[in-house]
Amino acid sequence: MDSLTQAVLGAALQGTVLGRIQGRRSLAYGALLGTVPDLDVVIRYADPVSQMTYHRGFSHSLFVLTGLALMLAWLVAWRWPDKGYTRGRLFLAFWLVLVTHPVLDSFTVYGTQLFWPLQLTPLSWAAVFIIDPVYTVPLLAAVFYAACKGLQGRGGRVLSLALLFSSAYLGFGLAGRITAEQRFAAALDQQGVVASDVRAVPMAFNSLVWRVLAKTPDGDYYEGISSIFDRTPPEMQRLSRNLNVATALTDAPLHNRLRWFTDDWLRYDVIGDALVVTDLRMGIPGNYTFRFAMARRDGQGRWIMDTPTSWPKAGVGGMFNGHDLALIWRRIFDQQPPLPLAAWNTQYLAEP
Repeated sequence: MDSLTQAVLGAALQGTVLGRIQGRRSLAYGALLGTVPDLDVVIRYADPVSQMTYHRGFSHSLFVLTGLALMLAWLVAWRWPDKGYTRGRLFLAFWLVLVTHPVLDSFTVYGTQLFWPLQLTPLSWAAVFIIDPVYTVPLLAAVFYAACKGLQGRGGRVLSLALLFSSAYLGFGLAGRITAEQRFAAALDQQGVVASDVRAVPMAFNSLVWRVLAKTPDGDYYEGISSIFDRTPPEMQRLSRNLNVATALTDAPLHNRLRWFTDDWLRYDVIGDALVVTDLRMGIPGNYTFRFAMARRDGQGRWIMDTPTSWPKAGVGGMFNGHDLALIWRRIFDQQPPLPLAAWNTQYLAEP
């Protein structure tokens, strides 16, 4: 999730475990330590596919962070033996602050390599959007309150309550995702459609309305919208992943890495002379966050592998389109009129 959320989560955890010893300083220490796993963003890679797929890698590994927590606990206990610390309590605090960062990241759709260096598909539980005020604001308010009132008494209790609420909200998001997937699968089943895989992801800044994807065995996919308040089947459209185009990238290592990282939720488009690969998991219908030009066609019509580049019009900016956001938030409570799925695909997937 975003850095502010990770900082306030770290502050709340360290304040809860070490606040009686460190006082208000525990909030600052926890906020700094809680953002450490994201320091991998300073590593620059040669192309955007590598930049995407190596993020949330070694620095988000439970193995690496557990080792770091052990080392920090030993160092602090050795350096300040008269502060009343025990190595066990220090380790618990540092371990919680560090490992909750990648675990929380795993509740988003991006993909987190919790068990690096094992080459398992990155975990992507997709219970909350990458920025969710309902999760972040209570933690931020609790940390601010504890900073003003101190960690003794009510300040510590407020931190604990905020942590309980934030954890319960993640559970609410998981339940919403499962419900959206089941509702979408049932709607497809009523149409006689066989889906090989169904995946729901939260729409922008909330866990109430979901974008649901379903692969079909013939290489197409369905994309639709489902809200927890719906009373009728979700609106949806059938689209092609254009897998025939993907054969041009069969021997491309970065394409294979992208397939692994996204669990193969990719579609392919020939736009002009470019072969564009799209990660279907993030964004709104048609307006996807990650799109990459990975090959170009030469004068004889042959595909030439290129160093991947980000495709124009893709990126996180689409999340902040005020008009689209207004339609999405209205859709939480009202299915009519339906979201303009086909129009969005025409608008955003067209050649820039």
